[in-house]
Amino acid sequence: MTQHMRALIAEACGTFWFFFIGAGAILTVASGSGGGLLDVALAHGITLAIAVSAFGALSGAHFNPAVTFGLAIAGRHPWARVPTYWAAQLIGGLVAGFALRYVFDFAIAAIDKTHLGTPALAGTVTPTVGIVIEALLTIFLVWAVYGTAVSPLAPRIAGFGIGLTVMTDILLGGPLTGAAMNPARHFATAVPAGFYDNWYVYWVGPLLGAAIAGLSIRYVLAPAPDLAAPPA
Repeated sequence: MTQHMRALIAEACGTFWFFFIGAGAILTVASGSGGGLLDVALAHGITLAIAVSAFGALSGAHFNPAVTFGLAIAGRHPWARVPTYWAAQLIGGLVAGFALRYVFDFAIAAIDKTHLGTPALAGTVTPTVGIVIEALLTIFLVWAVYGTAVSPLAPRIAGFGIGLTVMTDILLGGPLTGAAMNPARHFATAVPAGFYDNWYVYWVGPLLGAAIAGLSIRYVLAPAPDLAAPPA
């Protein structure tokens, strides 16, 4: 098996893990088992932190088409591998969505109420504002991925830093847009739920934010070559 194939399997497995626990927490809360926004944010953040630590050495642990896109723009991921990473992430996510649909079949009311945990806009948030929120939250996420995992100067706290960023983004953006920051996160549960309202918000916003973050990394934040070189 090639290294690239291992990376794709790691991306699919990590995305499945991340979405199954994250969206599953939303369904658990909605089914009346207790908890709220903090529980959902912790479930997403802690799971992502562990999954990044587990699979980072194999694939970089993106688990997110926007992260892959942003790193490619920053010159930190090969463009030729963007489509295959996206495919692995979407497939892993979709498997998680259908697995949740099966596991939570006993909680039809929770599935209907949350559309299987699919991110959605609050009633007072317009699609344009939703795109801006998703873009901003994704900028923070891509900065965190670069600064804690990709940069040659990164402290070795990749999973911890990235997981905390997702957690705090959800604490702010969860009630507004669902804080997806990730086209695959929306796709994974929207398809089995048959819920596509404002779907473009969750593609345009994260990809726009990732592009801005990638450009800022490439032209502003990346260390100079002499700083990036390892010590003798």
